[in-house]
Amino acid sequence: MKKILSLVVLACVLASCSSVLLTGRKQLLLVSDSEVLAMSLQSYKQFIDSVPASTNKVNTALVKKVGKNISTAVESYLKANGLEAEIANFAWEFNLVKDTSVNAFCMPGGKIVVFEGIFPVTKNEFGLAVVIGHEVAHAVAKHSSERLSQQMMVQYGSTLANVLVSNKSELTRTGVNALYGLGTQYAVILPYSRTHEYEADQMGLIFLAMAGYNPAEAVAFWERMEANSANKPMEFMSTHPSDANRIAKLKALLPEAMKYYKK
Repeated sequence: MKKILSLVVLACVLASCSSVLLTGRKQLLLVSDSEVLAMSLQSYKQFIDSVPASTNKVNTALVKKVGKNISTAVESYLKANGLEAEIANFAWEFNLVKDTSVNAFCMPGGKIVVFEGIFPVTKNEFGLAVVIGHEVAHAVAKHSSERLSQQMMVQYGSTLANVLVSNKSELTRTGVNALYGLGTQYAVILPYSRTHEYEADQMGLIFLAMAGYNPAEAVAFWERMEANSANKPMEFMSTHPSDANRIAKLKALLPEAMKYYKK
């Protein structure tokens, strides 16, 4: 049984590796783009139907303008680099919703939602471009598909752990399962989430530069976010990097991103 499970997961891994655009990081994708899109569209529609759209016409138009500028730049890059087939995976939508949360999120397929509460931090079109560029990067890097694949692998690990201790006492089995859950949370799931955030920062810098926005605005935006934040958990307990670490990495990435910037 253990050997069969190991062979199955090894076959999945070998058949499902790909590389992230621009960063080249290897990623494991065990689900197809069509499967992920089908799963996410329903959740996206439920969210949009349950949260009122912003009544601020100026900011709503700005979200759509910046989103179109960045998504068009990304698609032009894909076409220019022989990746035109990837464009079929996106049906871009950029919505502003009436919510005071300082937040934005992206669903697979390019469904991006910005919350009104983030506008005091973005300040202007350039700050908004930082946010939307980051969310577009999540979509292009297929981070949702990778997270789903990761969860499938964690489930496999849990099954294998149960097989390994199947002949042990109930107390031992309970302890192993508890330790496995904590281990995967702090050693796999949270670091993986932070990897995605750093990667979206990196790709987002380049995408907003491609769209004609100065990448240096990202540092200013995250400095404002840091000033706006309070009582955040320690980084190793969080799905997101600390603001200070994020800012330091963004500064280091600026020279590369500026190569794509055309005023």
